[in-house]
Amino acid sequence: MGAQEVREGFVRLYGAEPEGVWAAPGRVNLIGEHTDYNDGFVMPFALPHIAVAAVARRTDGVLRLHSADLDSGVAELRLDELTPESDNAWTAYPAGVVWALREAGHAVTGADIHLSSTVPSGAGLSSSAAIEVVVALALNDLYDLGLQGWQLARLCQRAENVYVGAPTGIMDQTASACCEAGHALFLDTRDLSQKQIPLDLAAEGLRLLVVDTQVTHAHSGGEYGKRRAGCEKGAALLGVDALRDIAYADLDAALARLGDEEEVRRLVRHVVTEDQRVEQVVALLESGGDTRAVGPVLTAGHASLRDDFRVSCAELDLVVDTVLAHGALGARMTGGGFGGSAIVLAEAADVATLTKAVEEAFAAAGHKAPRVFEAVPAAGARRLG
Repeated sequence: MGAQEVREGFVRLYGAEPEGVWAAPGRVNLIGEHTDYNDGFVMPFALPHIAVAAVARRTDGVLRLHSADLDSGVAELRLDELTPESDNAWTAYPAGVVWALREAGHAVTGADIHLSSTVPSGAGLSSSAAIEVVVALALNDLYDLGLQGWQLARLCQRAENVYVGAPTGIMDQTASACCEAGHALFLDTRDLSQKQIPLDLAAEGLRLLVVDTQVTHAHSGGEYGKRRAGCEKGAALLGVDALRDIAYADLDAALARLGDEEEVRRLVRHVVTEDQRVEQVVALLESGGDTRAVGPVLTAGHASLRDDFRVSCAELDLVVDTVLAHGALGARMTGGGFGGSAIVLAEAADVATLTKAVEEAFAAAGHKAPRVFEAVPAAGARRLG
């Protein structure tokens, strides 16, 4: 749904013109999974799939929310009654942003919001972050708050952590707010320093496919929280602020110090080696060499997520195993895991063959048909009109 359609939907709902229309994208993470809440490195890029919001201010302390994608009416909330973890519906994401802005001292007095999104929900492509960021950007503009992209991302992360109750890191919101077209974002999640890394796969005859397994995942589920708690335990046992502080060269010694804490050992090994893989990919892309060398790094990341972090699933493993058997350069699950999507680095000429192979493998296994599409680095959050 485009800006004009969302604007017209707003008028039908609320009987007046919105003050503007904004967009924020979903993201795919090239490499760097479960490193963001360990103060590590990530490398996402924005997708063309976006959440679009038409918004107008209110002065009566009321927040009205509507999604064109759901068969439900307008939700009406009072700002002074917004309470963390009180809402299990989709409205928790935009309401949480308003709550976080007000908690930070910003004088938001209400809003009418009409949303529509093309970011697949539950696919590990940050549909929730897109909603949060588009609402935050709109309110930042309308209320003249003067916040920069990284500051909006921080507030959106707080909304998801505290208001929604999902213990996510900072990557998704920063990617949605700060990515640039034609680039991947190399982000240090400790100090939020950013570097835009050019990523033009088509120029090298390559494609990056996203395979949505149609297995829905949810960050607020208990398994994600267990992994994060295990990482924090590992950092405490090793006497560091975060696992980011364990150098790759010191990994074996650190693992030995963990003794019989086998579960923690696996988590630590994944995070430290994954940070190293992010730095490998950055070096490969910045060197101007053959981007095809990124493929094996992606595949190594999947093995680590599958075997050490244990957040893959049968469908994700089937995608990776199938495409590698049919000539893909590399593949891995992307996102938090327990479902969602995998990414596949491939020669452009092999896309049709790989897509067919995955579809046939899913059919043979009795799985729901996957959704396959090409991912091209797109623009971050912006005003549309």
